[in-house]
Amino acid sequence: MSFLGFILLGLICGAIAKAILPGRQGGGWIATLILGVIGALLGGWLGGLIFHVGYNGFFSIQSWIIAIVGSIIVLLIWGAITRRSGSRA
Repeated sequence: MSFLGFILLGLICGAIAKAILPGRQGGGWIATLILGVIGALLGGWLGGLIFHVGYNGFFSIQSWIIAIVGSIIVLLIWGAITRRSGSRA
């Protein structure tokens, strides 16, 4: 997968992950892009480590599922961090 394809995959999967998770997550499009790309990387790493699967290409459903699951994990972690730091202020 090309670098631009990976960025686009991360942006779309980050937006899908935000839509799936209940509640309100902070951050705009830039934060969604960054968290989505980090989530896609995390999903690919975990998928390869645990299930021995990886990215097959931009239009592969396996790539999309890996990236969405990784983005959801990253958004949950991000929400826990921002919720904890927001309660102290």
